[in-house]
Amino acid sequence: MQPASSNKKLLLIGASRGLGYALAGEYLKRRWHVVATERVKTKSQLERLSGSSDGRLEIETVDIAFPDQVAALRARLASRKFDLLCVNAGVKNDDHETVADVSTDEFIRVMTTNALSPMRVVETFLDLVLPSGTIGIMSSGLGSVTNNESGNYEVYRASKAALNTFMRSFAARHAGDARTLLLMAPGWVRTDMGGPQARLSIEESIPNLANTMDAQDGKAGLQYLDYLGRTVPW
Repeated sequence: MQPASSNKKLLLIGASRGLGYALAGEYLKRRWHVVATERVKTKSQLERLSGSSDGRLEIETVDIAFPDQVAALRARLASRKFDLLCVNAGVKNDDHETVADVSTDEFIRVMTTNALSPMRVVETFLDLVLPSGTIGIMSSGLGSVTNNESGNYEVYRASKAALNTFMRSFAARHAGDARTLLLMAPGWVRTDMGGPQARLSIEESIPNLANTMDAQDGKAGLQYLDYLGRTVPW
């Protein structure tokens, strides 16, 4: 017997593949209503997922690196309210590039996509999140300054550390806000971005990550957690 449809609503930014696509599928299994975005309107996996969603999945298009597209999406969703805003969009550069040899253009691309653009989404869509709702951003364990003892992936690390810092500033500016704020570390997952050598399967990461986000419902303030709900040191 299919569980009853939930009244809860998710706005998921960056869901065309990988972790975002898996999150869309996971919340549809939980009978949420999901508005999921892709960068370019294509015959994507999301469209195939939509066919089996009983009308609970809506697909929108936005490239969060372009503020005008973010503003246009905000206008299209102006009358909506969401229990959870989850920002998953992200990129990485070549794993072996250091700050000594990465090009300026590539550095700007990674920083803009991974740090600046997610925060612009949060700022733009804040008032569409219910006062008791949750804002979750896909960070990474590599964003931990404390745990950086190897120095690998340093440009990607820096982008996620910057994202974490921006989110701490956001939380400080909204200290009286009752919303739950989460920076999530999904673990090293076998996706196109994570690569085939990654430690975790999507099935090991994403259901647990969703469980962790759901378990924080109603807890005001900012937390930096991994997919199992363990606190990650800043």
